Amino acid sequence: MQILWRRVAPNESDHELIWLIISLVSMVGGGVWLALGLPWPRCPFLALTGLPCLTCGATRSTIAFLHGDFLAALRWNPLAFVALCGLLVFDLYALIVVVGGNARLRIAGWTSIGKNITRIAVVGLIALNWIYLLCHHASY
Repeated sequence: MQILWRRVAPNESDHELIWLIISLVSMVGGGVWLALGLPWPRCPFLALTGLPCLTCGATRSTIAFLHGDFLAALRWNPLAFVALCGLLVFDLYALIVVVGGNARLRIAGWTSIGKNITRIAVVGLIALNWIYLLCHHASY
């Protein structure tokens, strides 16, 4: 696996621009949704089982994060908190490279072992997060 910097090829998708726009539109849409007083999303898994799903607390974590209450955001859903931190870093990176027309960060030469290790790590993080949510489900 190699991590390298290169410019976007002429017919290549500009992933940074695409995901930056999706991120900003989602954030504005969520803000408008809450500002209009529309109902919060309800978790059907929680309603049926009484147990939190894999993403329970993510909305409350996001709201706490956007209000700068990072400890509360971490408590509501640790994986959502980490994802929001990653999204913030990515959005800053994407804004810099899109506006500046700079070279983009790319990962090349993934081996099947590297891909499998990454998959196992992601599934493991999701499982650990769900265990945390199950242990703290009284607050949902």
